[in-house]
Amino acid sequence: MVRLLQIEFIKLWNNRASKILITSYFVLLTSIALIAAIKFDIGPVKFHLADQGIFNFPYIWHFNTFVTAIFKLFLAIVIVSMMANEYSNKTIKQNLIDGLSKKEFIASKFLTVISFSLISTVFVFVVSMILGLVYSDYNEISIIFSDLEYLLAFFIKLVGFFSFCLFLGIFVKRSAFALGFLILWAVLEQIVFGLLGWKVMSWDSAKAVKDFFPLESMTNLIKEPFTRLSAVQNIGQQIGENMSFDYHVYWYEFLIVIFWTVLFVYLSYVLLKKRDL
Repeated sequence: MVRLLQIEFIKLWNNRASKILITSYFVLLTSIALIAAIKFDIGPVKFHLADQGIFNFPYIWHFNTFVTAIFKLFLAIVIVSMMANEYSNKTIKQNLIDGLSKKEFIASKFLTVISFSLISTVFVFVVSMILGLVYSDYNEISIIFSDLEYLLAFFIKLVGFFSFCLFLGIFVKRSAFALGFLILWAVLEQIVFGLLGWKVMSWDSAKAVKDFFPLESMTNLIKEPFTRLSAVQNIGQQIGENMSFDYHVYWYEFLIVIFWTVLFVYLSYVLLKKRDL
């Protein structure tokens, strides 16, 4: 396992574009701390974003995992490019000649996916913990370590999404086309949902089916956190809007994403096994 990871990280380290993208990704994860510095002081209007409770425990786990998940596209490019480079540089063929089996090759890629996801999760945990200890109004241990399921959801979400990118990289071979296919897939999920609700079944039933789609199921793991803010809740009450939503992460949502993850990794292996390199 360590040997397989070493092979992959050596390849990534020797690729200048990958180093830039990975560095940019973690810089962006850290930049969430800059949100705390946003202040508006215009005459009588004084606004400090950190005072709105976004860094309060345990809300910070929900907010930070949702926002930082947006940056996953940087690592998606790395993973897709990682596979494209294997074909363009003929390293995949050389690895197999050197004794690496196709199963080990896929295992090395999936271990890289897990490593990126785990490092990202730990990074978000550390940044969130620091911001929370500095800005949170609640510092009781029981409150600090509640709602940590959002970190698990963040990890599973990244593993699922990167596994999908891994499959697309093997399926398409070209990074630009693979990323284009990823965007197309996201659009197709919405089109299928619209057709189901319009022609086939009720909109509620269509929404239930949509929740099983790959990208949609990953999105559902961490729902938007903004309507949880007290300021938004107060505005909703003033205009007569019901802001009571379900923000919980459910076990079956984990299972759906895990199912797609296993399927994408398996299909990647099957595709590589049958393909003439």
